[in-house]
Amino acid sequence: MTDSQKLDLLLSEMKEVKTDVRTLKEDVSVLKQKVSSLEDKVDELSQRTDTMEDKIVQINLILENEIRVNIQRMAEGHLDLSRNLHEAMQPNSEVEMLALRVGMLESDMRKVKEKLA
Repeated sequence: MTDSQKLDLLLSEMKEVKTDVRTLKEDVSVLKQKVSSLEDKVDELSQRTDTMEDKIVQINLILENEIRVNIQRMAEGHLDLSRNLHEAMQPNSEVEMLALRVGMLESDMRKVKEKLA
């Protein structure tokens, strides 16, 4: 192979290398854009996750500070109502007992009146 042929071969190879480098640069540019897009999406997901965590904390605080307290208050109110009902029914049973005693006394009085008559 002559020097001229060698030079031509080297020039041809250089052109191919330049073309390959240009193609690689384009590919790297596309990859940079995609990585940038992925970083944006990851940032957005991170923000959404942070927002969700904040909302979950708020929900837990509402559960602990409001809903549980309200349920406890309702339960205490139910117990008070139950006690009040039993207390209200207690005089009713006393009245029933008195009615029975009055009935028995009336019966006894009839018997006494019959004997006297």
